[in-house]
Amino acid sequence: MKTLDARGWTCPLPVIETKKLTETMNAGEQLEVLVDNEIAVQNLTKFAAQRNHAVVSSKVEEKKYQVILTVGSQESCECELDQTSDFIVAIGSNKMGEGDPALGTALMKAFIFALTKQDQFPTTILFFNSGAYLTCQDSDVLEDLKTLESKGVEIFTCGT
Repeated sequence: MKTLDARGWTCPLPVIETKKLTETMNAGEQLEVLVDNEIAVQNLTKFAAQRNHAVVSSKVEEKKYQVILTVGSQESCECELDQTSDFIVAIGSNKMGEGDPALGTALMKAFIFALTKQDQFPTTILFFNSGAYLTCQDSDVLEDLKTLESKGVEIFTCGT
């Protein structure tokens, strides 16, 4: 059994790293993921269900949860799949949500990073209002946007 210690990691990193590891594993192999909060357990459980992996979770102690995934069949395809999907992401702020600006900035950065790790990418991402700042030269998410663009995602910024 492989182990991934994701305690202290912010969302969505536990799921992203779990996805990477399970993609290298064979059906029937197990992965133990250690996390420090119930939300991470819920996110890993949802991920497992989407991927046909069996999952069992338990609280080991305060701020230590164990999630064991048993990898389901991962049939391979010898075909070239279109990685873009038929949906558009519209971003109208450089922060996610209301409240603490630093948290909102971190959440937006994590959201855009998570977009780079999807199996299917949006066809287009539209940036407007203060969201346009995310496409500027000194933006913390510029490399992630370049990654998305290299995968065929069209990125548009409002010019007003």
